[in-house]
Amino acid sequence: MSSDEHLNILVVENERIVAWELSERLKRMGHKVCGITGKGEEAVKLASEIQPSLVLMDIMLDDEMDGVEAALEIRLNQDTPVIFCSALAKEMQTRARTTNPLAFLEKPLDYVLLGHLLAELTGSPRSDDSC
Repeated sequence: MSSDEHLNILVVENERIVAWELSERLKRMGHKVCGITGKGEEAVKLASEIQPSLVLMDIMLDDEMDGVEAALEIRLNQDTPVIFCSALAKEMQTRARTTNPLAFLEKPLDYVLLGHLLAELTGSPRSDDSC
């Protein structure tokens, strides 16, 4: 992972208000949201086109390809790390972990924890806990 101060993040989330809130929080943390989609197939296409430094991925999406399948495709095609963000049951989390994600965050998201995780990825210490 690059030691730049910000990450280029693809947000894959089928609930628009959640995607909007997440993207706004990421921007306030100093990161760039380079794409937002609620569909698995589109996530794979966008990841290939824009080459994000990170994908934040929900599991339940708006098409036949769920987040686990999309993460598998993305990881097969490029070495982009994926963080799952989901409220689904432990069985689905177990399936998601087979994709070797960077992390698994449960919803509702703890934005302070997310901020610390992203700071670790960029190698930049967080000076406060505001998100």
